Amino acid sequence: AAGGNGWRSDGRFTYLQARGDIAAVAADPGAAGRPWVAHATDDMSVEEMATLMKSPAVQKMFGGGVVPTEIPTSAPSHIVAVRTPDAKFGRYSYWQRGSMETDRTRKIDYELYDYESPSGANELDNLAGRSNKQAKLQGLLEGEVLPELGALFAAAGHELYLVGGSVRDAVLGRLTTQADLDFTTDARPEVVQRLVRSWADALWDTGIEYGTVGVGKAGRRLEVTTFRADSYDQVSRNPQVRYGERLDDDLVRRDFTVNAMAVRITGEGPGEFIDPLGGLAALRRRILDTPAAPEVSFGDDPLRMLRAARFVSQLQFTVSDRVRAAITAMAPELARITVERVAVELDKMLLGADPVAGIDLMVQTGMGEVVLPEIGGMQMAIDEHHQHKDVYQHSLTVLRQAIALEESGGQERSDSGEETGGPDLVLRWAALLHDIGKPATRRHEPDGGVSFHHHEVVGAKMARKRMRALKYSKQMIDDVSQLVYLHLRFHGYGDGRWTDSAVRRYVADAGPLLPRLHKLVRADCTTRNKRRAARLQANYDDLEARIAELAAREDLARVRPDLDGNAIMELLGIPAGPQVGEAWNYLKELRLDRGPLSRDEATAELLAWWNARGGAGV
Repeated sequence: AAGGNGWRSDGRFTYLQARGDIAAVAADPGAAGRPWVAHATDDMSVEEMATLMKSPAVQKMFGGGVVPTEIPTSAPSHIVAVRTPDAKFGRYSYWQRGSMETDRTRKIDYELYDYESPSGANELDNLAGRSNKQAKLQGLLEGEVLPELGALFAAAGHELYLVGGSVRDAVLGRLTTQADLDFTTDARPEVVQRLVRSWADALWDTGIEYGTVGVGKAGRRLEVTTFRADSYDQVSRNPQVRYGERLDDDLVRRDFTVNAMAVRITGEGPGEFIDPLGGLAALRRRILDTPAAPEVSFGDDPLRMLRAARFVSQLQFTVSDRVRAAITAMAPELARITVERVAVELDKMLLGADPVAGIDLMVQTGMGEVVLPEIGGMQMAIDEHHQHKDVYQHSLTVLRQAIALEESGGQERSDSGEETGGPDLVLRWAALLHDIGKPATRRHEPDGGVSFHHHEVVGAKMARKRMRALKYSKQMIDDVSQLVYLHLRFHGYGDGRWTDSAVRRYVADAGPLLPRLHKLVRADCTTRNKRRAARLQANYDDLEARIAELAAREDLARVRPDLDGNAIMELLGIPAGPQVGEAWNYLKELRLDRGPLSRDEATAELLAWWNARGGAGV
């Protein structure tokens, strides 16, 4: 074998791994008479890959006729070509854009995969991005749920299809074993309920008016919806529900073509892959386009425009030119959508892989002016360091940097106060909103500079007002606005000139938000001056070290007075009431200033304070 590595197996399929030029690989006797795929493990440019495919050596290797018809700019691997069991060539032929000097004698790494075994075929489908219309989904949808459910519908003479985001994520390799699955069927809702009642672990009818039956089975939530052919009144987003008779009618009413693919489910499990609207081609190009004209689609349901921004973030796709144009023209229509639905989409966008891209699409198309005007409003304010085009760009940079600082123990919401894993929604909202007070506080100084005095105070109020309008929970609003309020305080730390009292107050004011505040403050350093950036990070390292030192000596997590309310009432001889609260606050301030006191010290200080106020006569 070329390169001397030979054929080997990893238990799933056999392949030849060889290093050599094209002719050496083609001449390898192990490849003769076998169906295989040549997989280039080096990055190549699109231009070189096209040249390579047309070269005499490749034509000889694959029997001729291998000419790529479509070369997307990205792919999960660098497929050169495939010789399938039926001796057809070039079925998978697309590659990842890379960089390489063109040299026809250059050495190239290849892996030759055996396509004869089912597991090998599945692996090739994965490598090729499932460009085959008969995509193999068994590996992603294994288990008994699908064949059992398919058998129930088939026995009753009904069709059943896996649809929407479930198929999209399966094709992209994003579908988890516990993900919710969406199905569509020609059976009416009452028939669906009857078919699955004895099989399901649980049933829900919360979406029954829209033809959806919720099913719980084996720890998974399934939703089965009757074919829809709805119409909209172009005023509200509520459709006039009308059941359809054909799968195609159902698919064409969906939001984007990447969500308009289906897989037939039978008693054998996943079967025929159905893609009448080019969803797979859109997935390959990583483009969001609508099945119908976008003006019609967004007129039916304006929330789809905001959903585009969410998918840009989650899937790292772009929108087609016609979709962008339609969103720009129709963005005001988002005012028809309830704020609760808007908040859900904003959260999903922020929790995506690239929320900056989603936010920028939202702002640049005018959607932000409707749902989150404060963000686009930051484009008007140049930051005081002149390091960014505007405060808007600075805020997006801070968001990126905050995400980079996230740990695996983040949390999606702060309502429970517990860390549940995943992206940190509170931190991401705070990073996005931390400077929204700057436009309102912008001042041109006599020396030609620009200032934003007290923008953290104004920004915290603005964040609270906007999140209230979006009907977030009180806990969520409190957390985000408090982080906005505190994000600038560290800049008074200087070179460690804070007293221990100031450090305690910083920790006490942050409370359980302190780990997030650490990340937000570090992310807020976007200066291009490397020396200044290093000094800021070193100062914050010093602050965190001082916090750790104090925490080792005293309980900073629970800074409380050294005497509780009962002790205060007993010592002062007063009943429960406002005076007890005033005394408690005095002792807490004393605790923050001086650290822990003994009981005798705290008692003496309390009595001195009480007597200075005139005692019981106060």
